[in-house]
Amino acid sequence: MLPVMTGMLLDEENTVTLAELCHACAVHAEWILELVDEGVLEPMSGPAGRYRFPAVSLQRALTVRHLQRDLGINLAGAALVMDLMDEIRVLRARLRIVEHER
Repeated sequence: MLPVMTGMLLDEENTVTLAELCHACAVHAEWILELVDEGVLEPMSGPAGRYRFPAVSLQRALTVRHLQRDLGINLAGAALVMDLMDEIRVLRARLRIVEHER
């Protein structure tokens, strides 16, 4: 019998709480709040204890955790990497549009 996988579909409409994000990333809230301070994550609203994040924040937080843990990149460097990855994503989308118009 095949193993059954469960999970949540992460899209732009779903949100996660600070506690859910901490649990999914296996980190303390202080680390998530550092990502907020660096601009890596942007909470949607509410005081720090009641932050809600777009569900895509989970992937961003996991990527930063990987950069720090596995590659030894500090938080400022990881924030820069995330900015560059975002820029690459935007440029690739623009390129697809240009190529489609040809």
